[in-house]
Amino acid sequence: MDELTLIGLGTGNPEHLTLQAIGALKHCDLILIPHKGEEKRQLAEVREAIVATHVGATAPISFFSMPVRDPAIASYRKRVEAWHDAIAERWREAIAGHDGPARRVGLLVWGDPSLYDSSLRVAERLRSSLGFRLTVIPGITALQGLTAAHAIPLNAIGEPFTVTTGRRLREGGFPAGVDTIAVMLDGECSFQTLDPADLTIWWGAYVGMAEEITLAGPLADVGPRILETRAAARARHGWIMDIYILRRRS
Repeated sequence: MDELTLIGLGTGNPEHLTLQAIGALKHCDLILIPHKGEEKRQLAEVREAIVATHVGATAPISFFSMPVRDPAIASYRKRVEAWHDAIAERWREAIAGHDGPARRVGLLVWGDPSLYDSSLRVAERLRSSLGFRLTVIPGITALQGLTAAHAIPLNAIGEPFTVTTGRRLREGGFPAGVDTIAVMLDGECSFQTLDPADLTIWWGAYVGMAEEITLAGPLADVGPRILETRAAARARHGWIMDIYILRRRS
C-alpha cells in the first residue's frame, strides 16, 4: 500500500462530499467501510450509497467489523488505546484480505477526521509498519450541520467557545471561562447534570440526514422534550447520533 486516504464524508448527506473528496474516492483501489453491528447497519448503508453515487456500483469495497471497547480495562485512556490497537488490526486484515490491487486505500470518516474521531490515531499505528503516505480530506462536521440547521453562529461576538464531550461535562460541569460549549459523544444526555437556569440549548440528531430532528430553547423547558424525542428516535431507528450547543444567557 502506497497511500491511505481518510475522507471526511460529512454527516450522512451525499451532497456534503466536497469535489476533493469525490476525486479521492474515484482514485482509490480499495475503500474500507466499517460494520458496527446490526443496530447501526444504516451507517454502513449510507457509506455504501455515497460510494455508489459518486464512484459507481462496482467500486472496490472491503468491509470490516468494528471491535468494542473492553470494559474490563479500568483506565479510560488505556481502554481507548487498546480499542485503537484492535481497530488497526481490523484495517490490516481487511486490506490484506482484498483480492486485487490496494495501493491506494480510502476510508470514509463520518464528519471530519480531525474532530473527536479515532481514525488518525489508528492510521499512525499502521503507518509505522506499512510505511504508507497518509492523506486527509476534510469533511463537514456535525457541529457545522447543527449550527446550519438552527441558523445560528457558534460563538458570541468576540467570545471563545469550548468543544467537549458528555463524559467531561458530567465529570467537570460547565467549563470555566466560556459561555458557549458544544457537546459531542454524549449518549447519556449529560446536560441533565447541570443547573438549567440561564442556559439555552440547541440540539440536533441525525443532522444533515433525511431523519434530522432539531429542538431549541431554554434548557429547563426543552431538556425533557429532548429526552423523550431522543428515546423515541433511538427506538425507531435502532441507533442515534446527536450533538448540542449550550450557551449561558447574559
